[in-house]
Amino acid sequence: MSKPVVAIVGRPNVGKSTLFNALAGDNISIVKDTPGVTRDRIYADVSWLDMNFTMIDTGGIEPDSKDVILSQMREQAQIAIDTADVIIFLVDVRQGLVDADSKVADMLRRSRKPVVLAVNKVDSFKKFMPDVYEFYNLGIGEPVPISASSRLGIGELLDAVTGYFDKRLLEETEDERPRIAIVGKPNVGKSSIINKLTGENRVIVSDVAGTTRDAIDTNIRHNGKDYVFIDTAGLRRKNKIKEELERYSIIRTVTAVERADVVVIVIDAVEGVTEQDAKIAGIAHERGKGIIIAVNKWDAIEKNDKTVYQYANKIREVLSFMPYAEILYISAQTGQRLGRLFDTIDAVLENCTMRVATGVLNEIMTEAVALQQPPSDRGHRLKLYYITQVAVKPPTFVIFVNDKELMHFSYTRYLENRIRDAFGFKGTSLKFIIRERKEKEQ
Repeated sequence: MSKPVVAIVGRPNVGKSTLFNALAGDNISIVKDTPGVTRDRIYADVSWLDMNFTMIDTGGIEPDSKDVILSQMREQAQIAIDTADVIIFLVDVRQGLVDADSKVADMLRRSRKPVVLAVNKVDSFKKFMPDVYEFYNLGIGEPVPISASSRLGIGELLDAVTGYFDKRLLEETEDERPRIAIVGKPNVGKSSIINKLTGENRVIVSDVAGTTRDAIDTNIRHNGKDYVFIDTAGLRRKNKIKEELERYSIIRTVTAVERADVVVIVIDAVEGVTEQDAKIAGIAHERGKGIIIAVNKWDAIEKNDKTVYQYANKIREVLSFMPYAEILYISAQTGQRLGRLFDTIDAVLENCTMRVATGVLNEIMTEAVALQQPPSDRGHRLKLYYITQVAVKPPTFVIFVNDKELMHFSYTRYLENRIRDAFGFKGTSLKFIIRERKEKEQ
């Protein structure tokens, strides 16, 4: 069964992200004094007294705001409320009870979900408890005094939250869903792809580049199989990183790639593949992830019978370090070929986890050596003794040789190409470890 879901909601700047980070035990959510920093839902897995649940951090709710971004944040918070089993309603003891709190409380009452009222920034119970009692006026229930930054009252809060859990939801199941990170420069359509796949406005979509600042997990079911898609903030060139927030986004993109099994690198078809795309692709390549290059906005390109061929050549040229990557031409706006994305993901996942028998690998290596002699230096020739696969994600091979100094990268690449000729391994990098073994050890 799925784990219970807990959403943290409240108006801007009451400390939701600080509480989220305190509970998650990591700086997953952006924390900054500027209201409106957390724009989308952020997810994390939390454990308390052997109970595991998923927590959602949300953007602050401004009930009456007409601002486009703030109104979309309000919609995001509403989706989080609809998703949650229990809601933590966070208020600020130092600002006291304000009109916006009452409006948020009305919103939560309409949800008919269990709500735990947490009064934040109570750094001294003796000093602030009289002010805490004011929040009884919200009619939400007994306020729980906490200090997210000082970690005070967190245990009492979690006791109150987990008390509402349906114990049938607490059965632990290992999450075997494949994780897919959607990465790319700002404004190439990453969020639009997620929204088209889910059929709902899961991620804020705006023409303003850099709208998505957090990495967000979305479960998508396709043909009876679940996938977790991680939408990430667009990476910018370093000289364009003027806000501290952008730095958080870059770190988060790297983290999202680390968590993913397959990385979908989104390229703007109109702009074409760029040096910045290569840097983003390099992050995924270095970490040995399955890689799909999705050329978005393909419907906006004037095409002839050579367009795909020429475009593919340009991508291969700029991303020459990853010739194995799969290329898909899509349109998030029209949905063109988005269905094929799942087939490609499945194929790449299969290749990332493929294992080749040791006997077959050694046959391939013996034949390769016969066709092209290993390099030599000053009369000393490289000898290859044995090859075996030791890991997957990415497929990793150990080659035993007489002198690893003689194992030039070009010969390793030659052997990789022979293995790829036999087994494909499309969409995944291959890793080779060279081990030295003296002849007398044979």
